[in-house]
Amino acid sequence: MTEGKIRLLLVFGGRSAEHEVSVVSAASVAHALDPGRYDVVSVGIDKVGRWHLLPGPPALQAGSSEELPSVGPEAGSGIALSREPGARELVTDVGDREAIDVALPMLHGPFGEDGTIQGLFELAGIPYVGAGVLASAVGMDKAVQKVLFHAAGLPVVRHEVVTEHEWREDLDAVAARAEALGTPLFVKPSNLGSSVGITKVKSLADLDQALEDAFRHGRKAVVEESAEGAREIEVAVLGNDDPVASLPAEIIPKAEFYDYRAKYLDDSTELEVPAMVPPEVVEEVQRMAVTAFRAIDCAGMARVDFFYREPSELIVNEINTIPGFTEVSMYPRMWEASGVPYADLLDRLIALALERHGDKQAQKSRPREL
Repeated sequence: MTEGKIRLLLVFGGRSAEHEVSVVSAASVAHALDPGRYDVVSVGIDKVGRWHLLPGPPALQAGSSEELPSVGPEAGSGIALSREPGARELVTDVGDREAIDVALPMLHGPFGEDGTIQGLFELAGIPYVGAGVLASAVGMDKAVQKVLFHAAGLPVVRHEVVTEHEWREDLDAVAARAEALGTPLFVKPSNLGSSVGITKVKSLADLDQALEDAFRHGRKAVVEESAEGAREIEVAVLGNDDPVASLPAEIIPKAEFYDYRAKYLDDSTELEVPAMVPPEVVEEVQRMAVTAFRAIDCAGMARVDFFYREPSELIVNEINTIPGFTEVSMYPRMWEASGVPYADLLDRLIALALERHGDKQAQKSRPREL
């Protein structure tokens, strides 16, 4: 670590469909970080993948409800990680250098939440907040995570995994598999979050278009039964080897489901924090959230989403390893309700990142028996 304050690399934007959400999350994080503890180096990644050194994340304009901020192609000077082994530096296009102690990737979706940038930080030897390469990749793949949840004894909704190749080769066979799930059902890109590309299908006649929309975001889709009548419950998890779960929260969407607009542009969705559920349900959903966290070998943070049918049925929907992080996002709000304020939550996440990196370094330095 540098002497005095921690030099923190805040990375946001990126090439995914969740670019703007990432920028909004990063702006909230930058505003909350204690300037007495951290020197923040802000790097925005534009939609073609170029890195820019910025004075800070672009902020949501006051009164704007139709457009979220983004990182433009001419946002600032270009910057990249140093190629020198162990340097832990960023180098600008003109050769200026920015030392960093720890990275906080606030990147949602592919090319940021899926293990790609985590692998880059691993290669560069830079501590970073959140899940490692494996857990990040699994956390972005709704199909694979369901396999691991099932193996861990967690219930998941009935579903089918469909590749674009299968769909183009034999739509009738795909439709027959979907029909067995009943309607309505949901069609989702396997590797995307923030409800982007998701369609609620009420009739099998709409399945083809729903799959086409999903395949715009990747080669694999998940078709799953709708948990009709279930309440949507979420739990936040925090920690490394000994993770803990927050109080649960409930989403009460006014739209058909909790889609992208409902999350970030529409204030009509009701968020109940904490959720009004019996104490025994709170205990069980917390246990299941920690089990899901461990099932994918997660670290740092994750939000686990559930379906709940009274009086006691709980079904794991999915896990999100870099959840939305605005001050009104569910992950920090659940921790706020559990006694951990937003700024303290960031401090804990950064400390967990440095702890995990220190453990890795200590493991590497241990003598090996021959």
